[in-house]
Amino acid sequence: MAHEHKLEIFRGLVKFKSNVQKIWGVLAFLSLITIVEVVLGIYKPEILTKNYFLGMKLLNWIFIILTLVKAYYIAWDFMHLRDEKSALRRAIVWTPIFLVCYLIFILLFEADYIYNVFKDGFLAWNF
Repeated sequence: MAHEHKLEIFRGLVKFKSNVQKIWGVLAFLSLITIVEVVLGIYKPEILTKNYFLGMKLLNWIFIILTLVKAYYIAWDFMHLRDEKSALRRAIVWTPIFLVCYLIFILLFEADYIYNVFKDGFLAWNF
């Protein structure tokens, strides 16, 4: 018993008439996010590279957030998570988001420690 896939994106804000139109709409959305990432990566606006938030440049935070948005949307639409039970959706989506946030925290904490060692307390490597 097959069921029809929902022909809408953004929780019903944009509706399509066929699967082909929906694929083009999703392609446009993901391409737009990728274009924003590429343009920011090429031009690197000074306001985003000079300001820091939690020890990392704002530009890097924007890249991380946009990448997570793309990954979430790909899983939501192409892996059909929207049609699953909410508990399964949460288990699949929130677990990697938590682990990525944890990894970012660990990397920032350790990088700050290593930076301070080299800046303040580095004498010589004794190997």
